[in-house]
Amino acid sequence: MIHKKKINNNIKFDIVVVGAGPMGIAFASGFVGTNIKVAIIDKLPREIIANPKIDGREIALTHHSVKILKKLNVWRYISNKSISVIKEARVLDGDSKYFLNFDHKEIHKNCLGYLIPNHIIRKNLYKRLKNFSNITFINKAECLSINTGNQYASIALSNGEKIKTSLVVAADSRFSKIRSKMGISAFTHDFKKNMIVCRMKHEKSHKNIAYEFFRYNQTQATLPYIKNQSGIVTTADKNLTSDLMKMNKRKFNNEMENSFNNFFGKMKLVGKRYSYPMITTYTKKFISHRFAVIGDAAVGMHPVTAHGFNLGLKGLDILINEIKTATKNKNDIGLTDVLDNYQSKLHRAAAPIYFTTNSIINLYTSNILPAKLTRQFMLRFVNSIKPVKQTFLNILK
Repeated sequence: MIHKKKINNNIKFDIVVVGAGPMGIAFASGFVGTNIKVAIIDKLPREIIANPKIDGREIALTHHSVKILKKLNVWRYISNKSISVIKEARVLDGDSKYFLNFDHKEIHKNCLGYLIPNHIIRKNLYKRLKNFSNITFINKAECLSINTGNQYASIALSNGEKIKTSLVVAADSRFSKIRSKMGISAFTHDFKKNMIVCRMKHEKSHKNIAYEFFRYNQTQATLPYIKNQSGIVTTADKNLTSDLMKMNKRKFNNEMENSFNNFFGKMKLVGKRYSYPMITTYTKKFISHRFAVIGDAAVGMHPVTAHGFNLGLKGLDILINEIKTATKNKNDIGLTDVLDNYQSKLHRAAAPIYFTTNSIINLYTSNILPAKLTRQFMLRFVNSIKPVKQTFLNILK
């Protein structure tokens, strides 16, 4: 069992993770069975963390992300029945006959990636942490304040407890409160749109192909799941998404069939619809003295390129490795000299993806003539420009 013991005010952990979402728990998984003591703080009860609700999100994982989950010893917990493979990915723009196509054969793999429901990943990440005495959960608690000193950081909790740690790691969403308490701001881009996610059955086979349909002022993505079902992601202005959320199932099914121009034939909603605001963030710095941010608290991506979860895993893997190296060398893991490598490596990985993705969204949802011409050029010629296409394919490896 994961420790449920009362926390003494003088207890010291090596690492305190704020946020028991998928990135926070995945990060903690990197230290199970070691001598590094980790505490995970979250305002939710443990029962909800152990059995997360369906949230409509389907996570597209790259091969590199699967490699990280295997290294964390998490992948083996996920049932094959919950995993769908993505063989190809296609990007289409309006009524253009041209499209970008990415095939698994181009990266010399049996598939481009894997699709797994978010709640399934979260549930199995929690399973991984069971029976390890160096992992402690502190539930139904929030961080009221954090003070970083020469020897340790001190955290005051809403339950009246105070704990000390060598390093605080924020994993509490792109709107991170603990990041703000540390005085670290983020670049924010509000697209003034909402995203609706749901799962739908459809008459025609998806053939394990993921699609991204760009239409002016909105995008629609389909992620191929098992049994002729797909995760549907619709991003549009708030008025349209509000109308879509209010529609009865029959009207919503018809609306989706029409919006896809009968591409999938008859479509039927499975389960609920979920709506999320489209706001991306890029933290101005990923570290401070005895402090680091990971996952969405570091970089909150637009979902159109499905990089958010993958980038989060890449980042926490970097930080885990830096901490283990520092520990092996008997260095203080909370010093900025130790954390600098994490910041520079994550910035090199994240900045090109983040800013390119935002530029692509602006390009493909614009009605101005130069944008239309640029889109047509890209769709028609990028498939044949190998260096450009290879840049995109490298991300999928």
